[in-house]
Amino acid sequence: MQRLISPRARLIKRGALVPRIACLLGGLLFACVSMTPRAEAQAMKVDSFDGAVTQNEVNSFKTYLATLTPAADNIGNQWAQGRSGEQTKAMGLVYEITGDTVILDQMISFCDALLSERNDLAPDPVGQYVIWTGRMDPVWPNNVSTLPIGTGGEQGDPVGHLGNCARLILSTPSITDISVGIGDPYGFGATYLDRAKTFVAGADLAIDQHILASLLDLSDGNRQFFSSASPYMPGHRVPWNQQMMFNYGFQNLAVCHALLGDDSARVALYDSIVQASMDWFFSSGVRTYQDSAGNTAYNWGYALPSTSGEDSNHGSLDVAGFYRAYLSDRYGMTAGTMVPFANMFADVMTLGPRNYAGRVDGTNGTGHGAPTTYIRSGYLFLAEFRPDAYYDMMGADLSVGGTTGSIDQFSRFLWVKNRRAQGSAQGVWVECSDCINGNVSREFH
Repeated sequence: MQRLISPRARLIKRGALVPRIACLLGGLLFACVSMTPRAEAQAMKVDSFDGAVTQNEVNSFKTYLATLTPAADNIGNQWAQGRSGEQTKAMGLVYEITGDTVILDQMISFCDALLSERNDLAPDPVGQYVIWTGRMDPVWPNNVSTLPIGTGGEQGDPVGHLGNCARLILSTPSITDISVGIGDPYGFGATYLDRAKTFVAGADLAIDQHILASLLDLSDGNRQFFSSASPYMPGHRVPWNQQMMFNYGFQNLAVCHALLGDDSARVALYDSIVQASMDWFFSSGVRTYQDSAGNTAYNWGYALPSTSGEDSNHGSLDVAGFYRAYLSDRYGMTAGTMVPFANMFADVMTLGPRNYAGRVDGTNGTGHGAPTTYIRSGYLFLAEFRPDAYYDMMGADLSVGGTTGSIDQFSRFLWVKNRRAQGSAQGVWVECSDCINGNVSREFH
């Protein structure tokens, strides 16, 4: 039964802040919560731009993590591109670098909270909402002040966080039978393996009973369209940044099921959806051209049929998603595929010191398309493919010996720094004109 007290009244009763409403539903408003530098406690320390990640840098990250608490709900996209979502992604990156279970345990605590806040599991007023489908679906509402309660690409990120955490656990077989260091406050499973299986099951349920059941239409060769019944973008092609959110969940869960060896049909389904997304973008969604430096670069739009002028904010999310696909080594994404993104940022979007274009074609607009004096953190991954731009990119907002309160920037800096150190040690980093032009995938010497 639909509740008698309006969702807006409950928000007011809970003390929800009015400014959060501005970032509620997908589309052009995605990413407005978290993608600018933050005025937070300056805890995370940069020791150097070169060499291996230092223990001091890791310790400063862990000290910062100890100050964080998970969001109480997903209102305002807190678990999508909001604070808790970016914090959870950052924990995953730094755990993957270090293997430090203190970091993993904090990530698990966030994913515990995230799963417990799913609409069908959480008590009123966090959950128990009848949404646009007419059901109390397993979703994470980002706006309950407007009826019908809609959903969009933001549903991909919570699924992705759960899948990513489970993937990290399952990729560390030495810990699977050990009890999780933070205990089991929600009854989700005492051991790391138990917890991973719970996260996978919880994410699969959200996919089965909402994302694939109602939200997405995959009838066109697994290409992602929103359902014609959806109140948000009905029947429209899913914007690339939101495809990256859905792909975040699908690709991590595909790996989880492959590692568990428990559901080959799911592996095939999830991989096929991500592959269709990659193929669609590179066959129809992107323009390739020679930039002013003579390098191969990309230009693309927010969503098809547009193929140019994606704004800086959403472009950062797009790039981070394509980079995740590249790291998975599952969808034909090579270094050669990624290099034109890096050229786009280094040659086209970088207009001068602390001056970055508001669109991926080097032009400026307003809102998400306005120029910035800082680098949105998704673009930092691209420094891996343009070593000549690495110091300028990392030095734009970070300084050796300095500190930062931006966890997404710091974690992505550590990730690229670690990749450089590993590549250098293995003789992988070869700078060549063919690499810069995107003509080869990678050279090992």
